[in-house]
Amino acid sequence: MIRRTFNFGSATIDYELQYSERETLGITVTPEMCVIVTAPNGTEINKIESKLTKRAPWIIRNISYFLSFHPKTPKRKYVSGETHLYLGRQYLLKVISCNEEESVKLKGKYLVVKTKTSTKTRALLENWYHEQAKKKLNSIALPLIEKFKQHKVTPTAIELRNMPKRWGSCTAKGKIILNPELIKAPKGSIEYVITHELCHLIHHDHTNKFFDLQSKEMKDWEKWKLKLELLLA
Repeated sequence: MIRRTFNFGSATIDYELQYSERETLGITVTPEMCVIVTAPNGTEINKIESKLTKRAPWIIRNISYFLSFHPKTPKRKYVSGETHLYLGRQYLLKVISCNEEESVKLKGKYLVVKTKTSTKTRALLENWYHEQAKKKLNSIALPLIEKFKQHKVTPTAIELRNMPKRWGSCTAKGKIILNPELIKAPKGSIEYVITHELCHLIHHDHTNKFFDLQSKEMKDWEKWKLKLELLLA
């Protein structure tokens, strides 16, 4: 595979070029934002890049689209006074030293962590987030799954998995995987990600039919996509 770049306006786009026995040139943008070009054997570079230039707006649009699915929550120090998100709301972290049972609870505008040693704050909070994600994400997904039965599709399973570059994904066998970090986003944004993956049970690629279905099932999806990008940027 050959790595190359081409320019489109002020943008420089990296791509991976491979040759094959196929008769036409194909361009793919992966969820990891890699641009892969598969060209017929012997195709000249100038013809390949002419095609890439014509398709550049589509490539940039897809790279931007997948970028919105990359979690970008800033690093935390897990100390009192720091803000942490839960279902789209900001809470002030309050770390309390104690000799009693360790716990994490929401109290008003505070996210209260009781711990025997401050070095355990992060682990306690991450475990709490994961437990909340297991409860909440499934409950948010259930009515959406029920709704999609009208299209004669149902996911084989809903699974939580830490994914540094994705909010959600759909496997070839129909399993929907959600990033537990979504629990920090507002409910509408969570519904958007789940709806997006449910649409993939019907249309595997981001074609016009895919976006038509997504808009039909969630008319305001663009608003919640933007909130997800801004809130966790």
